[in-house]
Amino acid sequence: MSDDQIMSAEEFQNQYLSDNESQDLDLDHDLKADESGLLIEDSEFATLHAELEEARQQLVSIRDFIRFSVTQLRNYDVVVAQGTTDEFAEASAIVLHSLSLDWSANEQILDCRLTTSEKQAVLSLLEERIAERKPLSYLINLSYFCDLPFYIDERVLIPRSPIAELIRQQFYPYFDVNELAKPLGATVNDQSTVFYDHGLDMKQLSQPERILDLCTGSGCIAIALATRFVDALIDAVDIDKGALEVAMVNVDHHGIGHQVNVIESDLFAKIPAEHQYELIVTNPPYVDAAIMADLPPEFLYEPEHALAAGQDGLDLVHRILFEAADYLSPEGLLVCEVGDSEWALSQAYPDIKFDWLKFAHGGHGVFAITFDDLIEHRELFANYVQLLDSSH
Repeated sequence: MSDDQIMSAEEFQNQYLSDNESQDLDLDHDLKADESGLLIEDSEFATLHAELEEARQQLVSIRDFIRFSVTQLRNYDVVVAQGTTDEFAEASAIVLHSLSLDWSANEQILDCRLTTSEKQAVLSLLEERIAERKPLSYLINLSYFCDLPFYIDERVLIPRSPIAELIRQQFYPYFDVNELAKPLGATVNDQSTVFYDHGLDMKQLSQPERILDLCTGSGCIAIALATRFVDALIDAVDIDKGALEVAMVNVDHHGIGHQVNVIESDLFAKIPAEHQYELIVTNPPYVDAAIMADLPPEFLYEPEHALAAGQDGLDLVHRILFEAADYLSPEGLLVCEVGDSEWALSQAYPDIKFDWLKFAHGGHGVFAITFDDLIEHRELFANYVQLLDSSH
């Protein structure tokens, strides 16, 4: 898919959210905030309201409102960790989205003055973000992954995987690359870009013809893969019907239904046995019980079953490692994200040397493993699956 075939965020929302649908979503949001008790205290809300009113009266430019939004997000301890970890990026998105501007707006427009109604739009969104602690992507039903827009609601996690870097580079150097690959590194003299060394083995195999995105959620990984591997067929798999409904919205929006096949399945259970993939990518639930018990309010809006994965966060990962070899081609690659459960995985399999990948723009807990390694250690994986089955 070429860049000129990709809709803007505004076109995206206009196509999929009518005024009535937006109103219904807002009502649902209000109910959830009230029932969960996530609104800030009345005294804090009064202070916030006064500060917003002062801003409405005294601030003038786009730059003013971005700076003010950064300050407010920090003053009220809003957790910014779903899609971005940068308060400035979040504040810019709040302001620029409210003004129907591209989120990476040109520096030249930042000193433009806002009308009264524009100020109101910005401050209303900022107030909702602070008061309800609801992630911005759920408030505006929009998130970006691999520079592509995606419809997002509370049936799916907000896209934020470092796997995006691997997709941009077409998993170089494991697979050969073409003109769609975007190098992330730079040469010593910074005059030209080079492929970033994530730590993948140097194979440079032919580009994958069939790819599996396991636990697809919103479909963001599958769709991003489709835009980089335009000749590949991609199966996007998830157990949750609601998530797959969101994924289908995104598949339709990007016009790649001919390339991405959405499948309802509990991991590999309903994937045809004859399907052999050169690449399996999975970002399964991997949050352990201790972290689940201490999540900040923002994360409580996300579907629990898409986060929680047992005591050590590895319930699904053990099964994936055991079953993947049946669906991976002999020269294929499995790439799996386990986040903070990286330590637990290393402890569970101390004799296995997982290839933990490095990232140019931050991120950790992603490993790559080949077909041969999956076969070599399959008995160990089977033992853990048996333990899981006996404990449930």
